[in-house]
Amino acid sequence: MRVVLANGHFDVLHVGHTRYLAEARAEGDFLVVGVNGDASTARRKGPGRPILPALERAEVVAALEGVDLVVIFESDDAGELLERLRPDVHCKGTDYTRETVPERELSLRLGIDTRIVGDPKDHSTRELLAAVVDRLGKKKKKGYPQE
Repeated sequence: MRVVLANGHFDVLHVGHTRYLAEARAEGDFLVVGVNGDASTARRKGPGRPILPALERAEVVAALEGVDLVVIFESDDAGELLERLRPDVHCKGTDYTRETVPERELSLRLGIDTRIVGDPKDHSTRELLAAVVDRLGKKKKKGYPQE
């Protein structure tokens, strides 16, 4: 069985996340998804994040077709997961190249194949949240009731 590890924050799930995970799943037979914990997400994403707690983010990711196992981790990169799980493949999104993956040296040392998968980084949680705030702000200004 070819085991694949993908990881991320998945703070507010969007189409970029689902495409990334679908392509990661296509790299093997069993997909493990590492979800950054709350403290890690706050450190990496900044004030006000995460929007959803780690347990809820993990539950949403686990409900996706093709995801076989979800684990929550608190470190800022997936190095510890790679050490413990020793997957055949580690998938990262298109905001990386094989050379810029933070766990690159560790993966090479462990013999883990690194793959870049997903669509171009045209989607982000930050942009999605900004659009929601912008649209709700416009409705509020137009006299719509606040929810």
